[in-house]
Parts: sequence; structure tokens; C-alpha cells
Amino acid sequence: MQIQVNTDHNIHGGERLATYVTTDLENGLSRFVGWLTRVEVHLSEDGGGKPEDKKCVIEARPGGKQPLAVTHHAATVDDAYAGAALKLGRMLDSRYDRAHDHKGSESIRHMPGPDDPEQVGVIKDEPQA
Repeated sequence: MQIQVNTDHNIHGGERLATYVTTDLENGLSRFVGWLTRVEVHLSEDGGGKPEDKKCVIEARPGGKQPLAVTHHAATVDDAYAGAALKLGRMLDSRYDRAHDHKGSESIRHMPGPDDPEQVGVIKDEPQA
């Protein structure tokens, strides 16, 4: 999973901010690493002197599917990022965890893989007595 952090010219933090966001997303989204190919974070300031003028947009790109995006506005960059990351985690949980859970059974992600991936979907003959 590739993580890209973008800021506008009004947001300060540079490499330290990018490292923090990247590490936090790698840890927080590790359970979705098999589905996500890229995550883009856009931090900006709307301006205009509004109290909640910082904005964070996080776009997650699942392989072979349409991108998912969340937005959060807050008074600080940290709060904007934290809110957007929380929303993205909830969205991905809803989209992927629940999609594979059926009537309380374990998610497909928690099941062991097949012993022989070549034999998936092949019906074995019963031994003749």
C-alpha cells in the first residue's frame, strides 16, 4: 500500500507531518493492506477566517474498485487529520469487514488460506470402498 501526503502552501509541518501521517495510516489501515493499493492525504486551509478552516481529505484506492474519499474540517491540522482518519477507518470497516461477515460468522480475512491454492473450487472424489 502506497501512502502519499499532500499539503497546500498554508499548511506547515513538512517532512515531520508527512512521516507522522504515513506511520499512523500504515498502522491504522494494516488490516486492509490486501485491498488498498494507494492512500492519498490532502491537507489544506480553506481560509476566510472561519474557526474550522483546516481540511483533510483522505482518498483510499482499493484495487479494481472506485476510490473512497472522506473529508473532515477542524480548527487544527491534527484534528482535521484525526477526524478524517477515523471516518476512513469506519468506512473501510463497513465496506470490507461487514461485506465478508455473514450472520456472525468469522470474516473471510480471519480464515486460514487453503493448503493448496491450485485446488480451490475443486471437488475431491470420495474414496471407493
